[in-house]
Amino acid sequence: MEPFRTLSQALSQGPRSGRSWGASGAAGTGSVDRSEIAKFEAMAEAWWDPRGKFRPLHRLNPVRVGFIRDRLAKRLGRDPNEAMPLRGLSILDIGCGGGLLTEPLARLGAEVTGIDAAERNIEIARAHAEKLGVKVTYLACSAEDLAARLASGAARFDAVLAMEVVEHVADLDSFFTAAGNLLKPDGLLFLATLNRTVKSFAFAIVGAEYILRWLPRGTHDWRRFLRPSELARQLRHHGLDMKELTGVTYDPIADSFSLGRDCAVNYMAVAGRAAAP
Repeated sequence: MEPFRTLSQALSQGPRSGRSWGASGAAGTGSVDRSEIAKFEAMAEAWWDPRGKFRPLHRLNPVRVGFIRDRLAKRLGRDPNEAMPLRGLSILDIGCGGGLLTEPLARLGAEVTGIDAAERNIEIARAHAEKLGVKVTYLACSAEDLAARLASGAARFDAVLAMEVVEHVADLDSFFTAAGNLLKPDGLLFLATLNRTVKSFAFAIVGAEYILRWLPRGTHDWRRFLRPSELARQLRHHGLDMKELTGVTYDPIADSFSLGRDCAVNYMAVAGRAAAP
């Protein structure tokens, strides 16, 4: 069976390096991998279909929004259950897709900017937000593109989101450099990704793509998944410390995700500037 041959090959190769990644020169400039962008542009029309190709993200979204809201509200000393606990905060969502995260965060009071290297994703996100009257700024660009504007006086953000993104980028060093440059000195970087374990291969590749067919085959490359220790090392290399790590598990009976200790498949993390020595 194809997935198991892929796992065997990946185990023998080990994790990817921090430099460019992409079959047949597919990687673009910086962290943008054009082959990955093409995958998601091909599915762009399905972003807001809760039963479509992005169904797992729709099921995961309440957990993601709650995780971000609660940590930011706690940092500000606010009640996360008040109507707009994120009012006044600036948030950047890197790889925002169709806007599944940007819209609910904007409704919580945040000033949200969503960026994506796939122009079609931005078109879908912008049209949906305008239709519902949700104020979000959308830009078709990479994290590096936006970070380059800082030299012209562009503002940094209170929070930067990289949710389900790092497993798709071409160059981790370039990506984390840009993400760090986009973050205010006291800001928080939120991440969600997949662990590189046998269990994640079974659930996220074989289960989600081949058995349940939640996602098109080839949506994920297991070799690109990052172990928490590898993510922490990348963060430290870029002057960031991992402040929190929590697992995300799926309950097939309840058809829902929840936070917990099990990081073997999905996990989320919060990072901030490392303390001065």
